[in-house]
Amino acid sequence: MSKLAHQIYIFTLVSIVVLTFLFLSYKGISYYNTSIEERFYHPDHNWYKPSGVFGHGLGIVGTLLIIIGVFGYQAKKRFRFLAPLGRLKYWLEFHIFLCSLGPIMILFHTAFKFGGIVSISFWSMIAVVVSGIIGRFIYIQIPRTIEGRELSLNEVREMKGDLGELLKSFYHLDAKSYQTVLDAVSINSQRMKGNFFSRIVGKYFEDKKTIRLIKSTLRENGLSNTDTRKVAKMVGNEIALNNRIERLVTMQELFKYWHVAHLPFALIMLIIMIIHVAITLAFGYRWIF
Repeated sequence: MSKLAHQIYIFTLVSIVVLTFLFLSYKGISYYNTSIEERFYHPDHNWYKPSGVFGHGLGIVGTLLIIIGVFGYQAKKRFRFLAPLGRLKYWLEFHIFLCSLGPIMILFHTAFKFGGIVSISFWSMIAVVVSGIIGRFIYIQIPRTIEGRELSLNEVREMKGDLGELLKSFYHLDAKSYQTVLDAVSINSQRMKGNFFSRIVGKYFEDKKTIRLIKSTLRENGLSNTDTRKVAKMVGNEIALNNRIERLVTMQELFKYWHVAHLPFALIMLIIMIIHVAITLAFGYRWIF
C-alpha cells in the first residue's frame, strides 16, 4: 500500500467512526435527552431502548465488531497461513477501527443507562479503549520492519547513516556550520527535565527549533532552497532515529506493562458480555428473528 493509499485508508476508517457517532447522536438526541424515568412515555421508546429493534441491533452489531476486531488481530499474529493477507500494521489499524466503532454502538445500545453487572463490562470496555489508545502510542514508538516485526537495539543502530560523510561529499559547508549540523543530531536528552512524557513533548519542540536553526545555517552557506530542504529532512530523520534509539528500551518495557493492564480488562469485558448475551437469550429476548 502506497503512502497516499494508506492515508486515504486511515482517513476513511476515522471518518466512519466519527460519522457513525454523529449520526447516532443526531438520530436519537430527543430520546437520549429524556430522563430515564420519562423515557417509557417517549414515542420512540420501543425503538431506542436497549431491547428495542434499533437499540438491540446496535448491541448485536457492536458486539460482533469487537469480537471480529479482537480475534481477527490475534489470529493474524498467531497463525502463519494468514501471513500473506496484508501486513500486521494494517491489521492492527483495522483492529483499532473495529474496537472503536463497536464500543460506540454499544454505548448507544445502553441508551446511556448503566447498571448491574453489565456496567462492569461497559467500564471495562472503556478501559480497554483508553488503554488501546495509549498502547498505540507506545507501539508506534518502537521501530519495526516493514512486516511489523520489532527491531532490536543493534538493528536500529545499523539503520543510522553517516550524515557527516554525506554533507562532506555533496554540500560545501564551512567548519562551523558543519559542526552545528552534526551537533544537532546528537542525543541530548539530559537537558530535558520532568517526567517521561513531558520530556517527549519538550524534545519535540526542541527538535523543531533545531531544524529551524539548521535551515537558517544552511541558507547562510548559500545552499538553494531545494538543497536546504533535503539536508533538513536528513537531519530530521537522523534526530528521529536517535530519539527512538534513546527511548527504545523504555518503550519496550512500557509495552510489556501495558499488556498487563490491557488484556485483563479485555477478558473481563468479553466474559461479562458473553454472560449478558446468555441471560438475554435465556429470558427470551430476540431481535428481528
